[in-house]
Amino acid sequence: MNYTELTLNESLSRGISEAGYVKCTPVQEEVLKVSLDGSDLYVQSQTGTGKTAAFLITIMQQLLSGARENSKTALVLVPTRELAVQVEEEACKLGKFTGLKSASFYGGVGYEEQIKRIAEGIDVIIGTPGRIIDLTESKKLNLKNVGYLAIDEADRMFDMGFYPDLRKILRFLPDSENRQTMLFSATLNSYVKNLAWEYTKNAREITIEAENITVDEIDQELIHVSSDDKISLLLGILAREKPESLIIFCNTKKMCQILSKRLTLNNVKNEYIIGDLPQSKRLKIMDKFKYGKISCLIATDVAARGIDVNDLAMVVNFDLPNEAENYVHRIGRTARAGKSGKAYTFCSEQDVYSLMPIERYIEKQIPSRLAEAAELAEDKSKNVFIRLDDDRKNRRTEDRKSRFSDSRKENRTKSSGKKDKSDNKKVSSKRSFKKEYSRSSKEELDKLNSMTSEERMKYYKSKFVSESKNAGGKGKSFRKNNNNLHRTDSKLPKNQVKKSGLFDKIKRFFGK
Repeated sequence: MNYTELTLNESLSRGISEAGYVKCTPVQEEVLKVSLDGSDLYVQSQTGTGKTAAFLITIMQQLLSGARENSKTALVLVPTRELAVQVEEEACKLGKFTGLKSASFYGGVGYEEQIKRIAEGIDVIIGTPGRIIDLTESKKLNLKNVGYLAIDEADRMFDMGFYPDLRKILRFLPDSENRQTMLFSATLNSYVKNLAWEYTKNAREITIEAENITVDEIDQELIHVSSDDKISLLLGILAREKPESLIIFCNTKKMCQILSKRLTLNNVKNEYIIGDLPQSKRLKIMDKFKYGKISCLIATDVAARGIDVNDLAMVVNFDLPNEAENYVHRIGRTARAGKSGKAYTFCSEQDVYSLMPIERYIEKQIPSRLAEAAELAEDKSKNVFIRLDDDRKNRRTEDRKSRFSDSRKENRTKSSGKKDKSDNKKVSSKRSFKKEYSRSSKEELDKLNSMTSEERMKYYKSKFVSESKNAGGKGKSFRKNNNNLHRTDSKLPKNQVKKSGLFDKIKRFFGK
């Protein structure tokens, strides 16, 4: 369905057209069919499906039509500050010719400017629960005239502990008989349904399947690579494809910071966004990324919630996500509104146990191959130790622990009368899987691509564990340290040699 087929206010239609909206996305079509008559609804739809425009167009059309004489304002609740800013930008774009005023309210910034905007008059109030409560309880914001309520990413709000805040805000509003309520969520869990049952009137349920929006429309490629060679592979991809914009996902805040600094040392301009960053810095980074001042953004799953960037060229899963659902959320960011995209996923010896749950979740096998030596670019940061800000804070504590440990080691050495050889035992054979992956024969590559998920898991199990078992005869064992596998001498008898951490995880996965 095209927007020209809808009976909308002329000024709103003009804004929709100038914003480039021609054809409704599935969620927009289903929502607008129901919502424009004032019905309440709750909608299951993933991020990136166009739901923001769906509820904003509904709200603006209702405000402009004057369908409810006593309804003068609308309230949009979102879980994060970044999403609040993005919804405000979308509202200003769609309502450019309507005369409706929109503003966002969130924590981490001062109250003065926000109070000033309230005094000037607002038609569409957009905000996070905490700041909306603060402004309401301080009598700066009046919600008694709210006639339209949209709650976006409701399930994320519950995950972030906002459920009590939502209930509190709803008590400030007119009752459900005197307002239109729309709930949007990636999953219609019991919390969302309870909220809909308690605070809506005969709400209509709309479900949009996520799999038709993300996975099938994205050019996915999974590359098996040693953890030591991940950065070299990433640099090679960036040099070869030169993406105009990309997001690189890591599983931890620490890895985001480390990768950012290593890319900087390799002359790749980038920024990282994690939950600990001050709000002003996060907004500045997002503006730089959205307006093309930087092309590379590194983020965790939590920090990336609400990031909505059009025409994102590429997503790189530097770490395979621990939760299968997050794989779909990540790669879906490069296929917005029906567009295609490219998603690379790096699978190392430390990531492999997360692969099978992901393939089960998406119900298909991700096209995979082995990294080739020719793809690996020179990593100028390879021998550079990366020190983070948190490391500096804890340096004195670590020094004290180190001195204490050295003192105990010295006492043990003296008491035993033996020379301590550990100081001379630097990791002499840093384990790299480049030989297995980057230089594998064509036969091995063909074999891997032809395997099913279950066959590949068995292959990984034998591949990564076989050497650990063989090492038992030589009194060797493997241990994981700082994202690398180091081989160390073992003092245990042969029949008590410890197995690698990966082997233990695979055992738990298979239930053996």
